[in-house]
Amino acid sequence: MANSAGSRKRARQAEKRRQHNASLRSMVRTYVKKVLKAIAAGDKAAAQAAFVEAQPKLDSSVNKGIFKKNKVARVKSRLNAKVKAMA
Repeated sequence: MANSAGSRKRARQAEKRRQHNASLRSMVRTYVKKVLKAIAAGDKAAAQAAFVEAQPKLDSSVNKGIFKKNKVARVKSRLNAKVKAMA
């Protein structure tokens, strides 16, 4: 356990940040699941709408350091390909 006052504060800050990041990560994954669910249901209009809604959330998660840039690019690319393949 942390001994000095500064290290105790750092431990508090790290835990707070970890919980916040986990919340953001979970939110982004939920948006991705909404797209996948619409694709599985076969509703192209809903899948497209969900994808358009998910894109800015994915992009902002990169800026916040929640996910790496290439991972988000890969996820977006795969989702877009699945939506387009529904035609």
